[in-house]
Amino acid sequence: MKQEFLSVSELNKIIKRVIDSEPLIQNVWLRAEISNFKHHSRGHMYFTLKDDRSKVNSVMFAGSNRFLKFRPENGMSVLVRGDISVYEPHGQYQLYVKEMQPDGIGNLYMAFEELKKKLDMAGYFSPQNKKPIPAVPKSIAVITSPTGAAVRDIITTIERRFPVAKIILLPVLVQGPGSASSVARAIYQANAAGNFDVIIAGRGGGSIEELWAFNEEIVAEAIYKSVIPVISAVGHETDITISDFVADLRAPTPTAAAEMAVPDIKELARSLEERKLRLVRGIQAVHNAGRDRLDYLARSYAFRYPKQLLEQKEQELDRLVESLRKSVSRTLEKKRTRQEELAGRIIRVHPANLIDQQKKKLEDLKINLSKSLNRLVQEKEKQFSVNISKLEVLSPLKMMDRGYSLVYNEENQLVKKVADAPEDTAISIRLQDGELTCKVTDREYKELPKVNRSENNGN
Repeated sequence: MKQEFLSVSELNKIIKRVIDSEPLIQNVWLRAEISNFKHHSRGHMYFTLKDDRSKVNSVMFAGSNRFLKFRPENGMSVLVRGDISVYEPHGQYQLYVKEMQPDGIGNLYMAFEELKKKLDMAGYFSPQNKKPIPAVPKSIAVITSPTGAAVRDIITTIERRFPVAKIILLPVLVQGPGSASSVARAIYQANAAGNFDVIIAGRGGGSIEELWAFNEEIVAEAIYKSVIPVISAVGHETDITISDFVADLRAPTPTAAAEMAVPDIKELARSLEERKLRLVRGIQAVHNAGRDRLDYLARSYAFRYPKQLLEQKEQELDRLVESLRKSVSRTLEKKRTRQEELAGRIIRVHPANLIDQQKKKLEDLKINLSKSLNRLVQEKEKQFSVNISKLEVLSPLKMMDRGYSLVYNEENQLVKKVADAPEDTAISIRLQDGELTCKVTDREYKELPKVNRSENNGN
């Protein structure tokens, strides 16, 4: 009997067909915690769903995750709906997630956020506390696992870029029980040694549980208290830990941390060569300028004819001395003239002279005032006589001298008409030499002839 053999592809295809036809594992709901989350550039999401005992690889394609109203993160507890199927090329089953809802925050994620908030309020993340990384470190402490890929990447990168730097590995546990205290203790030991310029602390990538040592408060405090600048190099570029926030510089990967810690010796050599070239050119320029200046001075008149120049300077000195003497004389003459002018002004404004001038001015003012007063009095007396004459003409007393009288009613109002004095009322008649009190017993209205005003004025 001929034995039939299946290929691996055929086997995986049969298993996939069997699993896809099983209704119990299609359209299932799971409650789990996200770990190893990766968001692909094409939009697909790859992650692991786990509980305290098991885990399953999962994928949520872009067509399904574009409707999510939140951003999945490591440590987040979620409710998912999907189908179990087989990824044939690898022969592994995985959950194809169709729907995802947040189911609160996982314990690790909650602890991460609480510690992050606490340390932030305490100032551990403040930019003012960040120390600068030395430009050219001589000695570097690398705090990581001695067996991981991270230590090889760091050492290889430093030796390639800056082989003169001294690298000291402080081996620590980077995951599991006691890893946080191991990392913190190494940071304190590096500071106590006092011979390191910079510290690189980190490890390779992993899940949030595997990276948790760098989320512990004991490690954050050790980094914060470190006198030596610390570069955090934990995980991949998408992995964020508490150490990244506290450290003086965060590197996306251990390799990047090594590149940030040391300069490229080739670039330093090129820079040094360029500076050397600029220095040589500068020195040559200064030397050429000095030589040209020396040649110019050697060809100058002073070096060729020193005696003639000295005689010329002697003559120039005589001219300047004479000019100075004349200038001093002119200045003294001006000062003397100015002094005489000031003395004359002082005499003119002497208090005794000013008093005499003011006395004379006062006498003139008195005379003018007396004349003005006499003239004013005469004018007022003349005006007063004219006013008296006018008052005498208009005075009622003058009218009484001609036989007229004034009649007043009981309200002491002048009676001008018959109606102003009702019957049986008292009236007062004022005459030239006294007053009569009478009683109205009868009234009679008469039309009196009009008196010509001009004739009356003539009387």
